[in-house]
Amino acid sequence: MANSANTTSKSARRIIFTGGGSAGHVTLNLALIPWFLEHGWDVHYIGSKGGMEEGLVAAFPAVRYYGIMTGKLRRYFSWQNFVDMAKIPLGCLQACRLVHKIKPDVIFSKGGFVSFPVVVGGFVNRRKILMHESDITPGLANKMSLPFVDVFYTTFPETARAVRQKEKVSCVGPVLSDRLFNGNRERGAAFAGLEADKPTVLVIGGSLGAKSLNEAVAANLSAILQKYQLVHIAGKNGFNPAIKGRGYVQYEYVDAELKDLLALADVVVSRAGSNSIFELASLNKPMILVPLPATASRGEQSLNAKSFADKGYAEIIRDEEIAKPEVLLPMLDKVYAARADYAEKMRQNPVKITSAEELCRQICAVCGVK
Repeated sequence: MANSANTTSKSARRIIFTGGGSAGHVTLNLALIPWFLEHGWDVHYIGSKGGMEEGLVAAFPAVRYYGIMTGKLRRYFSWQNFVDMAKIPLGCLQACRLVHKIKPDVIFSKGGFVSFPVVVGGFVNRRKILMHESDITPGLANKMSLPFVDVFYTTFPETARAVRQKEKVSCVGPVLSDRLFNGNRERGAAFAGLEADKPTVLVIGGSLGAKSLNEAVAANLSAILQKYQLVHIAGKNGFNPAIKGRGYVQYEYVDAELKDLLALADVVVSRAGSNSIFELASLNKPMILVPLPATASRGEQSLNAKSFADKGYAEIIRDEEIAKPEVLLPMLDKVYAARADYAEKMRQNPVKITSAEELCRQICAVCGVK
């Protein structure tokens, strides 16, 4: 646990953020936190003890981080479920005590299993609770939390179909910061050591890496490089310095320069997480989406990808087929040849976007703060 909650200023407004387990359950919180800090709020974050979110939140020294016990309820049989079920009530007790000490004006939950105990703690302490869902269908933690929250923000309008308490739903569209806008193709080429005027493919494996995407790059690299330059963001678990080729560059993670690499890219190959695909759509980037297989998810990425494919923004390759040269290479050629058509469809039907600042103001309005 970080700084004691008792050091909180009595006069300042207070907010608790929660969410973790994957970057998708933390990224939005990281986009909102600076606004609240700039406007004088005391900002607290409750995440899992030793979770990846703790390292990300550490970028904001003024934010107090608290780690609690958390368990994961899997949708399949696992003996670990019994262990994790015991952790959940303990996490709820820890969260209840923390919320009681901090006395926040509002709690903002982004999901992941660490969020459920915090939502319960907020409900027990009669605090305003707001929750956000990125995907078309709510995750299990958000489904469990829904009875206790005051407002349920969604990215897709279709999400309301899966929610009984429709009066709680507010569709805000994707909440995007401006971190990826104003990228420059020449800067991207210079950063990567590539040529600005050559066809370029960007493969994004996510924060931890996508095994099937990384394997597809390794298996098809020489054939891809005959036509394209390839920028590969392999993720923490996928970076392999042994993979080399002229016109190929690999990164574990890219932050500030990502906007320039996206400006350089003519086609992007990516998983179909909501945050990622909406960011790509906001930049009018033609996409080849490879949703997580049903064995590794609840199927939300397949629904996200289908929504974009139906609009003409993207093409889909199944996870088990991405490494096949007879599938991947023709699809790259198809999307590259028609890249202007995909981009035009995104321009003609732009996604509804809410800025991080606007959502922050909506959060303030819900809890009666001007």
